[in-house]
Amino acid sequence: MNKQKQYKNSLNRQISGLVTAILVTMRPKQWSKNFLVFFALLFSVQESWDITMWSTVDSMLANSIIAFIAFSIISSSVYLINDVLDYEKDSIHPVKSMRPIASGKLSKSASLIAATLLLVPGLALSFMLNSNFGWIAVGYVFLMTSYSISLKNFVLIDCFAISAGFVLRAIAGATAVDVPISLWLYLCTGLGALVIALGKRRSELATFGETAQLQRNSLKAYSIKLIDSASILAIISTIVVYVTYTFTASNLPNNYLMALTIPMVIYGLLRYGYLVHFKNLGESPEDLLLSDKHLLGTVAIWIAVTALILVIFR
Repeated sequence: MNKQKQYKNSLNRQISGLVTAILVTMRPKQWSKNFLVFFALLFSVQESWDITMWSTVDSMLANSIIAFIAFSIISSSVYLINDVLDYEKDSIHPVKSMRPIASGKLSKSASLIAATLLLVPGLALSFMLNSNFGWIAVGYVFLMTSYSISLKNFVLIDCFAISAGFVLRAIAGATAVDVPISLWLYLCTGLGALVIALGKRRSELATFGETAQLQRNSLKAYSIKLIDSASILAIISTIVVYVTYTFTASNLPNNYLMALTIPMVIYGLLRYGYLVHFKNLGESPEDLLLSDKHLLGTVAIWIAVTALILVIFR
């Protein structure tokens, strides 16, 4: 009986350790990126749907939540695959070496099995929502897998690939609730994501210096000067596009009240730039957003003010 109990306890510990390792590798913090699927719902309020029509609101909100869940499942499967592919480089990284696969707590075979068990239902759920959303999800998997295998090794292309992943999330959000695709939303999303991607590369380069290329092949072609110049261009472009949007978009209130959100966007971008360039905190954007009260507060206020303006004055 004692041996059976010991065996059962040992088995339970192994299963618990395996589940924990898989959950950590799924990177739940990264799911914050998938809140982008709700932006199409926000910016189409009182245009494509009426907030007073509760049946419509319930249906569209439910579809956005399903879209968020589907993308979270799918993105986690991609992270599992990525960590298998990056096993050797992660093992010499001071932080990533603690990841379950790099540290040996999770085998590569178990990770690939878990990725498959997540990817199949994630894609099935996507196609159940609607076929267009499903194909966008397939495109996201293809893009991010291509990034993990090859695209991340090419200077600048790696950053544009990351940016494209964010844009696909925004497109998927519009498709999920069947609202018109807004060029402004995708331009702002793509440029903003480019700022984030460049900040990530800068932090990696600043942290590892001459050994940076051991962590990522593309870093041997980067320099701090190049990234800083590209970041300034991306930040200015994001601000110009957003300001133009608030004053010229035909589907916004005619009273130009959306211009009130411009200072929030500018402050958020400059705050992010400050944290990346002077605090070297850009390597994990999701941690930076969730830990910096100034950034988190700015995003929350921007969403609240935008929602009020669109609901009341559109």
